[in-house]
Amino acid sequence: MQNLNAIQAALANLEEDLALQLVAEAMAAGVSALELLKACQAGMVEVGARFEQQEYFVSDLMMSGEIFKQISAILEPGLKAGGAVSAGKVVIGTVKGDIHDIGKDIVVNMLKSANIDVIDLGVDVAPAKFIDALKNSGATVLGLSGLLTLAFDSMKATISALAEAGMRDTVKVMIGGGPVDATVCRVVGADDWGADAQHAVRIAKGWLEAAHV
Repeated sequence: MQNLNAIQAALANLEEDLALQLVAEAMAAGVSALELLKACQAGMVEVGARFEQQEYFVSDLMMSGEIFKQISAILEPGLKAGGAVSAGKVVIGTVKGDIHDIGKDIVVNMLKSANIDVIDLGVDVAPAKFIDALKNSGATVLGLSGLLTLAFDSMKATISALAEAGMRDTVKVMIGGGPVDATVCRVVGADDWGADAQHAVRIAKGWLEAAHV
């Protein structure tokens, strides 16, 4: 238990080397991958809380995401063997015409830390590619990211393509990015918008949990 608390604190404090060392030691001592994942998730929640309290900045979120990504790679074999249950699936990407990925990558890492399977399509993603990914994965949440105002037309086109594919009633759509707000959300036809990564994760988790009730 002490090791788990120390891992949680190391991640929350962005102590990369210490976090990786503690995870390795805990694994060697026989601690399960799932327990270690939960400790890391708690650390990521603390990072998000510090960001919301303006103690941490976007760069800190990026760093925590990188640490979590490294730990996840270490834990992945044990999690698969232990049958860890996913909280659901989200398809996400930066829309056609926009190549910004920092905000998207932060959201991806935060979603993964919440035990959500993420299909990250990258940047400059055409509507058809989003639709194909949703069909192939069975994901019920779509995240569209864009930092440029020209991304709004692409978001609208993607949501229209979703409707044309007969999937609009079964897939929830959230959007995010610097210029995105409630008005943009309404204009492009999305279900909700994330003001920051933490907000986006809460939206996705809420939808996924409601789908499993």
